[in-house]
Amino acid sequence: MSEKTTHFGYQTVPLRSKASRVADVFDSVATRYDLMNDLMSVGIHRIWKHIAVEMSAVKPGQCVLDVAGGTGDMTAKFARRVGPKGMVFLTDINSSMLHIGRDRLTNLGLVENVRYVQADVEKLPLPPNTFDIVCIAFGLRNVTNKETALSSMLRVLKPGGRLLILEFAKPKSSLLNKIYDTYSFNVLPKLGKIIADDSGSYQYLAESIRMHPDQESLKAMMQKTGFELTDYHNMSGGIVALHRGVKS
Repeated sequence: MSEKTTHFGYQTVPLRSKASRVADVFDSVATRYDLMNDLMSVGIHRIWKHIAVEMSAVKPGQCVLDVAGGTGDMTAKFARRVGPKGMVFLTDINSSMLHIGRDRLTNLGLVENVRYVQADVEKLPLPPNTFDIVCIAFGLRNVTNKETALSSMLRVLKPGGRLLILEFAKPKSSLLNKIYDTYSFNVLPKLGKIIADDSGSYQYLAESIRMHPDQESLKAMMQKTGFELTDYHNMSGGIVALHRGVKS
């Protein structure tokens, strides 16, 4: 029987090896991750994340799960919104990213209402019907089995709870798409080499964006998983999209 395969950027790799390859990428870039985000997006990623939190309609006292939360950008925003009576769980499969996130949030004074769990989104070790909001920002495209990840996040949401997926998407304009491709494949790897001494990881990140489902495909995937009231909101001409869905 032939071994199952999947994509790692534009490469075809054994299914069993993708998670470790993605882990190697983020181990490599962890210490420069926030700086590279600012440089790659010219700081616009902060606006995308702010809009996502606004559109989450998160309320004081709620319980939020930040999946693949890395260095804690979204966790910090949610922790301030839910306040002392709420709670935010920051999860990431990568220990290097999680440790940086913990240090950063501790330095910001966000201690009492933040918890940390090293976990694979495909098999979250958390009880069902727990969270008012589950958010995954720029992480779903790195997941091996997206359908399994969606089911896992659906399971831990409370009935009536909302999933938010903030992710790179397909630009609506063909001209913007060409400009974006040129930037992604010619500028990003060079920036990665200069800032993080790692062009290969940023070549993978550019490729992983192109391999991610487009807006309508991801919406359909969410509906198939069981999410209701699904929609998406394009940002920056569709370079990024925020998908939302509700657990019945």
